[in-house]
Amino acid sequence: MTEIAFSRPYFGPEEEAAAAAAVRSGWVVGGPRLRELEAGFARLGGAAEGIGVSSWTTGGFLLLKELGIGPGDEVIVPSLTFIASVNVIVHVGATPVFADIDPATYNIDPADIEHRITPRTKAILPVDQIGLPCEIDRINEIAARHGLLVIQDAACSIGSRFRGRPVGALARATIFSLHARKLVTTGEGGMILTDDAELAARLRRQRHQGMSLSDFDRHGASPTTFETYPEIGYNFRITDVQAGIGVVQLGRLPEMLALRRRVAERYTAALSNHPWLVPPHVPAHVEPNWQSYQVRLRPEAPLSRNALMEALHAEGVPTRRGVMASHLEAPYRAAAPALPHTEAAAAECLLLPIHPGLDDAAVEAVLAAIDRAFAAAPRR
Repeated sequence: MTEIAFSRPYFGPEEEAAAAAAVRSGWVVGGPRLRELEAGFARLGGAAEGIGVSSWTTGGFLLLKELGIGPGDEVIVPSLTFIASVNVIVHVGATPVFADIDPATYNIDPADIEHRITPRTKAILPVDQIGLPCEIDRINEIAARHGLLVIQDAACSIGSRFRGRPVGALARATIFSLHARKLVTTGEGGMILTDDAELAARLRRQRHQGMSLSDFDRHGASPTTFETYPEIGYNFRITDVQAGIGVVQLGRLPEMLALRRRVAERYTAALSNHPWLVPPHVPAHVEPNWQSYQVRLRPEAPLSRNALMEALHAEGVPTRRGVMASHLEAPYRAAAPALPHTEAAAAECLLLPIHPGLDDAAVEAVLAAIDRAFAAAPRR
């Protein structure tokens, strides 16, 4: 059987050369490659400013803090998300308020956001789940009526588009992940995009211990131009070695999007009329990047989600559970509301292999394994 990887970075000799060039240069942090990556990301997302950080999590924390969100504040967030989206709210001392999802898209339901707003609500943190942009225009409209901030969690959605516009400048600030499973990866890392130049300057200082001058600025200054530390900051920097890889990855993005789209289209063509699986729903005004391909078991399916995953594993097909329900995890369970759509999706969904290197033979092998798993299942 064709060897199948669930996910794999799309690296070539260019990434290797970029990392080596950064090492040979001697400038491995805070240098020209970081500037290039930040500028490239900003152009891609249609934003004025890009701020590279060490991860989505550190970027999310830093952004919430610099926007003045802290103890006594509430932030509305979907539960159906990787738990980092929720944890950063707690890290700044604020309270996450969980909202349910639209069961068709798996993104936060704008109507449920309205029901969760209280006098303590300070911000909304919607997530572009599985690379599918959320209904950001409706969310922005709700936020404007209630005087709330919107911070878009675009960890998975680099290269996606909403009503023809790239994700990146559709909210006050947007945060991307550069983790190994993302389309553009530097292994670990994150990128914040915003049109707010003052906010960007504060974020750059805070990612480097609150230092008044960046390494890049000090390099070209007089030897007696000393930095100061007027505020307490953090070490949330991404290295120039990583940034060099990221610059190459950005250049590969159109190719990676096309290759992922090809895999997704084949899956969808095969599963659109499947008796027991529901493929992803993509609204007409949205262009996903196909970060993940999430399918859902129909209620009448002869296999449970977990049983299907085990059957595919036995066939050599790796899968992952669908997006988690964060409110059911131990730190949040006691105070969590009932979220029926979220809980059903978390129990019934799984992710199929998808990455740019997944060839046609591997895709057909996945589909054939699905057919065999259901054919062998006992009928109810």
